[in-house]
Order: sequence, then C-alpha cells, then structure tokens
Amino acid sequence: MSDADFLTDAINRSGETRADRQALAGMVASAGAHQVDGAEAPEISDGSILNFALNLEYLEAEFYLRASGMTLPDELTTGAGTRGDVTGGRPVQFTNPVIRKFAAEIAADERAHVAFLRKALGGAAVSRPAISLDQSFTAAAVAAGLIQPGETFDAYANDLNFLFAAFLFEDVGVTAFKGAAPFITNKTYLDAAAGLLATEAYHAGIVRTSLYNEGMIDDAVFCAVEKISAVRGAVDGVGTDDQAIGTAESINLVPTDAEGRAFGRSPEHILNIVYLTTESVTSGGFYPDGLNGDLRRSAKTA
Repeated sequence: MSDADFLTDAINRSGETRADRQALAGMVASAGAHQVDGAEAPEISDGSILNFALNLEYLEAEFYLRASGMTLPDELTTGAGTRGDVTGGRPVQFTNPVIRKFAAEIAADERAHVAFLRKALGGAAVSRPAISLDQSFTAAAVAAGLIQPGETFDAYANDLNFLFAAFLFEDVGVTAFKGAAPFITNKTYLDAAAGLLATEAYHAGIVRTSLYNEGMIDDAVFCAVEKISAVRGAVDGVGTDDQAIGTAESINLVPTDAEGRAFGRSPEHILNIVYLTTESVTSGGFYPDGLNGDLRRSAKTA
C-alpha cells in the first residue's frame, strides 16, 4: 500500500463524518505540500491542540463572565505569547431569570475550563490574546444581515441579543472539540477533551432551546438564527455542517449528520469563523491580533 493510499484509508477510518474526513484530508494535503517544498511536514502536537482550545475558552469565558458582571482574574490570563486586553462586554440586565441563571452557570463552567487547560499545559500555557466583544459582534451581525452597515449590534443589550451571541459561540465550541479529537494522541488529554466537549454540547443545547422558545413567541427569531448559521457555514467552507434551530413547524435542536452524530471542524475552519473571514489569515474578528500558540492561521475557503 502506498503512503497516499495509507493516508486515505486512515482518513476514511478515523473521520467519523464527511466534514471530519474533509478536514483531515485538508491537513494531510497541506502537510504534503510542505514536503514537496522540501520542508518538514508540520505536526499538530497535543500541546498545540490544548492551547488552541485554551484560546477559544478565553473568548467564551470572557463573553459569559462579563454578561454576569465578572471577568477572568489576572492570574488566569498570563502565559506564553502576548497578553491582550478585552474590549466590550458588560452586565446584561436580564429580564428572564432562567436565562440569567444559566448564563451565570455557563460563565462558571467556562472559567473552570480555562483553569483546567492552564493546569494541564503548565508552563506551556499561552496567555489570553486580545479579544473583541464589541466590533466583532457588529461585523458578524452585518454579515448575517441582522443589522445594516453603520449600525451597531450590542450583544449585552438584552436577553435576545445575548442569546444570539451565545448561539454564535456555542456550536463553534462543540465542533472545535469534535474536530480536534482525531489529532490528540495522549488518552488522558483525549478523555479531558471529551469531557469538555460534553459540557459545551450541554451549553449549546440550552442556548438552542432558549432561542427556540423565543422563536415560538416571535417568528423573526427563527430567521435571525438561520442567518447566523448561514454565515458560519459560508465562511468555514466545509459544507452543510452548520444548522439552525428549525421553524415553528419543524424543530432542530440537535445539529447532527444522517447518523445522528455531531459535526467536527478542523482548527483552520474554526478560525475562519472566529476571524470572520474566508481568507487565510492570522487575525481578525473576535481575535484582532490573532491567537497565541502554533495554530493561528485560517483556511482559504472562498
């Protein structure tokens, strides 16, 4: 069996969904291209994957904590690379007590995720990169058609805006951990990633259900969620891996493939979403200066 045949077979066996197989194939093709140029094929270490996850957890933690009137303490933001500031974010004046309570619960979970990953990485943990929680949301909302150019989207203005913003993050977190699983070699780290994935899936389910309830009150919510999902699907370039929550007639709270399994995205395609771009770049969107660590370049998906 040739090396190419072996890699193709490995991809087909380890990729659980079409999206996974495409992501893995892309990583292998990229590695092959580097070899042709005479350079060493890049390897994705467990540490790189965990630091990539830590960058995402910094974003989620700061988003939820600030909605509940808190921030990450300084001791959970230092490490390798340039430590950045966070712009935007403030306490949400929640009118629905259930949303207020689960927002605080998710905030505590995300803070715990940051602490856990930093402990697992030890001295190799990266610092919190610069994070935008203001202009980035406006750019995403304009791209989705929720607002017009020149208008501002405030994710902290009210319960519904908060839910829209949370929806943008939560499905991304689930697909990020799912997509990273094939690259993790250490079983202890893989077990940890599985636990984090499960938590993120619970969070996503809560947010999707809350939005569906809002949609049953105001049908325009379904349209808005569909637009957010469409933007994610458009920039990641993977295909039909992103799904909205359905309509008043047809519910879709659990986005899965034909076999009922969650989708995964490679780090590159996750970066397309959080950088809000279809280009191969190293910064943008929610990370104005990029991520800290080795995995920081998005894919060209246009």
